[in-house]
Amino acid sequence: MSTLPVIAAVDGSPDSDRALRWAAGEAGRRGVPLEVVHIWPYVTKMQPVTPDAVVPVSVPTEDEDPVLNAARQLLESLPDGPPELRRRTIGGDPGHDLPELGAQAALLVLGSRGRGGFASLLLGSNGLACAARAASPVVVVPRPADETDEAAEERAEGAGGDGRPYGRIALGLAPSPEANAATGYAFEAAARSGAVLQVVSGYPEPVTLASAYEFVLPYERETAEFAASLKHEVSAHLAPHRERHPEVEVEVRAEPGDAAGQLVDASQAADL
Repeated sequence: MSTLPVIAAVDGSPDSDRALRWAAGEAGRRGVPLEVVHIWPYVTKMQPVTPDAVVPVSVPTEDEDPVLNAARQLLESLPDGPPELRRRTIGGDPGHDLPELGAQAALLVLGSRGRGGFASLLLGSNGLACAARAASPVVVVPRPADETDEAAEERAEGAGGDGRPYGRIALGLAPSPEANAATGYAFEAAARSGAVLQVVSGYPEPVTLASAYEFVLPYERETAEFAASLKHEVSAHLAPHRERHPEVEVEVRAEPGDAAGQLVDASQAADL
């Protein structure tokens, strides 16, 4: 298990605070430091001094950074803080520098939207960049649907401050060697928290283009064969992970339909 820190990227927004609470709980569960990082995005802007001279806007120190100070106060208010807290202010471009933090982290955590995003977007550009490019696993902590900031905070506090009341982790799986990293991470997370691991695999159900009986039967046979093959591939993919983590209870759901929609449904009662 990695001893690298859990890194939480913060910008002072409500979604960022929610992610910070989650990251603190995860660092405590792992027994690793929590590193709180604020990318100060104004370092490249120039402030006029005279018509002929400009100087860069300075980046504050960790003790001067108001976002990091607010994050420290939030963490101090939690009943169980992380074993060790580190803080870092970086001047640069969040879209470029946030994914680079993954090389230094066991886990990179951020909110679904920051201060700069449109309120209608479910996932901001920085979250997309981190998910695509970071070297570590990335957790994007969302705002619960139809829930105010105050209600979400109360719910998180009621669940022990870490927002994990379900005891279930959902893994979206398309069996392949490339999926081993995500599968291994899911098993480790389930073993660490004692959660049930729900494996979700979706497959397209062939569409019947003709109503004639002679066309329907082949489509039904093809669907049944595809489903049986997928379940066999899922079982074979999970087998070595189950051997490494026999303590993890696993539920497999391989059903026809949109895979993304099934994962969204599974997330309603999942901690991760």
